[in-house]
Amino acid sequence: MNSHRNGCLVVLFLAIAALADAARMPNVVFLLADDLGWKDIGCYGGPVKTPALDGLAKKGVRFTEFYSGAAVCSPSRATILTGRHHLRAGVYSWIADFSQQSHLLEREVTLAEVLKEHGYATAHFGKWHLGLSHGKRVKPTPSAHGFDYWFATANNAAPSHRNPRNFLRNGKPVGELKGYACQLVVDEALNWVADHRKTDPANATPFFLNLWFHEPHAPIAAPRELVSNYGAQNDPAAIYSGTIENTDRAIARLLEKLEEVGAPEDTLIIYSSDNGSYRADRVGNLRGKKGSNYEGGIRVPGIFSWPGTIPAGQVVAEPAGLVDLLPTICGLLGVDKPRDVPLDGSDLTPVLKEGGKPLVRHQPLFWWLPASGPAVALRDGKYSLVAERDYELPRDRKEMARLRKQIEEVLRGKGTLEAELRGSTMQAQLFEGFKDKEAEQLRGQYVRLNMFQESWIPAIKSGSFHRFALYDLKSDSGQKVDLAKELPEVHVRLKKEMLKIIRSVVSDAPDWHLKE
Repeated sequence: MNSHRNGCLVVLFLAIAALADAARMPNVVFLLADDLGWKDIGCYGGPVKTPALDGLAKKGVRFTEFYSGAAVCSPSRATILTGRHHLRAGVYSWIADFSQQSHLLEREVTLAEVLKEHGYATAHFGKWHLGLSHGKRVKPTPSAHGFDYWFATANNAAPSHRNPRNFLRNGKPVGELKGYACQLVVDEALNWVADHRKTDPANATPFFLNLWFHEPHAPIAAPRELVSNYGAQNDPAAIYSGTIENTDRAIARLLEKLEEVGAPEDTLIIYSSDNGSYRADRVGNLRGKKGSNYEGGIRVPGIFSWPGTIPAGQVVAEPAGLVDLLPTICGLLGVDKPRDVPLDGSDLTPVLKEGGKPLVRHQPLFWWLPASGPAVALRDGKYSLVAERDYELPRDRKEMARLRKQIEEVLRGKGTLEAELRGSTMQAQLFEGFKDKEAEQLRGQYVRLNMFQESWIPAIKSGSFHRFALYDLKSDSGQKVDLAKELPEVHVRLKKEMLKIIRSVVSDAPDWHLKE
């Protein structure tokens, strides 16, 4: 009798333990590169040595057709955190805090807020670029968007990745730091994890680490010994590659610490990039690069690893993207998505857990970057539809051309033009920057004329589109052959779907030009 009772108690105990294990939530770690291309890292056939990321891909799923939230940084980050198109969230283009009201709207429900509601400790490390206060312009901080702790820069690491001096810790300036941005970001994350363990030694509280690296965004810098793996010390391509390998080494340190904190089965890790590379040689055979809604500007790496839940060693061709991040994490964790908030992304859980099972989307993948060319793009199955805006944005192109010419004359006059271009082009250096102070000052004026103006919003919201082009990405990933006339039914169907999504997005998008 006692034996039977003891047996029943053992069974009951094991059942309770199983329920407790099932209820235990995993830690969530999201790793985001800045301007890293689809063909940069090792497991995507890139030239950079990335053993940490390659190992992460082997332990989980690597998507071959994964997409950013947008073709430039701020919009992509807004989409990442909300699962919604960035215009709905208040972000039209990359944010310049010194001249724009724009920021991620506080009304938006972020991934950090969702996880916080379910007992997570939340922390953000690295680039933010979703709006921070500047002068009289007061904007919400990461704290207002669900992060308990944050260590961030408003935009890029300055003056470069090496020895940055513009980090804020929970709103307070940190001052100049010694080292490289990616390593400093991981250092801060490791310190936070150590403090978390001290305050919660039983590890009962799961955490969400949001690490948004600055590399390989310009202005670039990397350790000399890493740059030498890829070329000369003054070769922009070699420095660019060095920043990526340096980031992989930083990620390796983080992964090692996470395994000390708990078993790999206790942590969901996701890796991607905010948009395509600004280097045309790092997007493979794809058309376009950063800033373009052609594939080269929006296709990025996508790696998901959660041993024991996501089967290892999968390579999946299902089109997916960072717009799917919030609903997918909710699906994997078994928690509710934000209520009464229309999401543009879909839950990838069936694809991740069931060996690449086809996904039924409620809406095609869609991108709209008003100042881009093409301005809009849609991905539905194997097809891509793009279109141009049929109106002009009032840029001062004559003044931009004058500044470009003046920069070239300044550098020629000083005999430094070739050294500044370093085998690249003037257009590329207008993005990457110059060492010469006079040229750099002129470049700043050029960038201001080129960037998004909130006064354009009425034209954007009332504007229309033309020059629609249809591509079959399975047979033509370089988007060279327009099939609109050959496949009129597909063209009409996708155009109708695209315009429907645009109308929906416009209805949510705020009018920042009225808020001055």
